[in-house]
Amino acid sequence: MSLFDWFANRQKSGPISKERQEREIADGLWSKCEACGVLTYTKDLQANQMVCPDCGHHIRVYSDERIRQLIDPNTWLPTDTGLVATDPLKFRDRKTYSDRLRDMQEKTKLLDSVQTGVGRLDGLPVALGVMDFRFMGGSMGSVVGEKLTRLIERATRERLPVIIVCASGGARMQEGLLSLMQMAKISGALQRLQTAKLLYIPVLTHPTTGGVTASFAMLGDVILAEPKATIGFAGRRVVEQTLREKLPEDFQTAEYLLQHGFVDAIVPRTQLKPTLARLIRLHQPVAAASTLSVHLPEVRPLSITTSD
Repeated sequence: MSLFDWFANRQKSGPISKERQEREIADGLWSKCEACGVLTYTKDLQANQMVCPDCGHHIRVYSDERIRQLIDPNTWLPTDTGLVATDPLKFRDRKTYSDRLRDMQEKTKLLDSVQTGVGRLDGLPVALGVMDFRFMGGSMGSVVGEKLTRLIERATRERLPVIIVCASGGARMQEGLLSLMQMAKISGALQRLQTAKLLYIPVLTHPTTGGVTASFAMLGDVILAEPKATIGFAGRRVVEQTLREKLPEDFQTAEYLLQHGFVDAIVPRTQLKPTLARLIRLHQPVAAASTLSVHLPEVRPLSITTSD
């Protein structure tokens, strides 16, 4: 049912009570834009890739939805799904790190804050990593570093382009130095990918900060960002206190970074998949065509549940 048909039916059935309207919002039939406050029929919003049709605000999406938006149906093959973080430092704040991991795993149904795999993007084979901000703020620990490094190494062997969708608060403090080591490990893998003359595209989404920004998020051949995404290393207040001056209002936004040459393009989410496909075809059309049938046969479909 279209939005117009829905309103037409409601006009026939009389005015909507406040209680009924609140119930329908609570049931997920309607979604309220956090930027402009406009209500949008949830199915229409999902069809528009969770971009508000009224103001263009990009509502945060997580790894399952992001994979569905970018990868062709029935072509997603996840990799390294069994890697689980341990607690080598026996870290404890208000609760132990082991308990935090267990809580996050139960809440998100993920083992850590990144999903990796191979699949087809507009028919082109790609290696894709997607960070998930729900899992401890998308923080980068040993599992994130290992999964992304293995993904990049596989792409190097099989001559696949690499895309990493970044969304992170930075390195995971509960793993201390082990977390910081992942910056160098991933960067080293990317250097070998570059030596093999293969394409790497990071997509910076809201937010991309800390050690992720300081490493693989800024090492792409072409760096893309979503509109109005927060991208930076240290927080705004820390930078202002360090420099002892007031920063521009749009500081650490995708638009500010584009103006100052830190990103190459700002791409709306609705145009991200065709933009990535065009960049891949321009960069390595022969490799993309030759590996299509060799490395990616028909594989199991992406296992994601959707609400009707």
